[in-house]
Amino acid sequence: MLTIDELKFNSHGLIPAVVVDAASKKVLTLAYMNRESLEISMKEGRTCFWSRSRQELWRKGETSGNVQHIVDITADCDRDALVATVNKEGPACHLGTDSCFNDRVYVNEASSAPFSLEGLYELLQGRKDTMPEGSYTTYLFQKGIDKILKKVGEESTEVIIAGKAEDRAETIYELADLTYHAMVLMVEMGISVEDVKQELASRHVIDHKVKQEKMTK
Repeated sequence: MLTIDELKFNSHGLIPAVVVDAASKKVLTLAYMNRESLEISMKEGRTCFWSRSRQELWRKGETSGNVQHIVDITADCDRDALVATVNKEGPACHLGTDSCFNDRVYVNEASSAPFSLEGLYELLQGRKDTMPEGSYTTYLFQKGIDKILKKVGEESTEVIIAGKAEDRAETIYELADLTYHAMVLMVEMGISVEDVKQELASRHVIDHKVKQEKMTK
C-alpha cells in the first residue's frame, strides 16, 4: 500500500485522477487532486478534487448531489497519476450525462467493440438524434410512444409463450427482442441504463416476496 508521500505531484502540486465507474468500468471524468483534496477523499470516502479554474477544493456532488463514493484509488507505475474507482450517484458530467467522455474522435471500423447495454443505448440514442432513413429504430421513434409501448407488450407476450413452451432458444430470442424494444422505450423517455441499474441496486437487500405480498393486501 502506497502512502501519499510516495506519489509524485507536478510543479503545481497536482496529480491527475481518472475516475472510473465500478459497475460499468466506464471512464467518467479526468480531474486533478492536490495533497489536501486527496487526503479529504481518503478520509471521507468520496471524491474531492482541486478545481484549477476556481482555484479551490471541489467536493464532487456537494451542490449537485451527484456524489462519487470511492471503492479504491490506485497509482500508475510512475506514481504520477491516479485511477479512482467509484460508485456514483447520478451523472458524472456537469452536462447531465453519465460520463464526460461522449464525443467520439475516431472509430476503427476494422475492430469491433464488445457488446454492452450501454453501447446499445448509445446506438439507439444516435438513431433518435439522426433518424436515418430505412432504419426500423427510426420508424419506431417516428411513430412515437404508443407504437413503442405496443411493441413492448407484443414482445412480452412472445417471451411468455416461449417460456411456457420451455423452449430455451426461442425464449432467449424473444428476450433479446424484448430487451431491444424496452431500450427503445428508455431512450424515448430519457431513462438511462444507469437509472435502471441504480433502481435494481436499491432493491438487492429487499425480500421481494414479502414486498409483493404486502402490495397485494
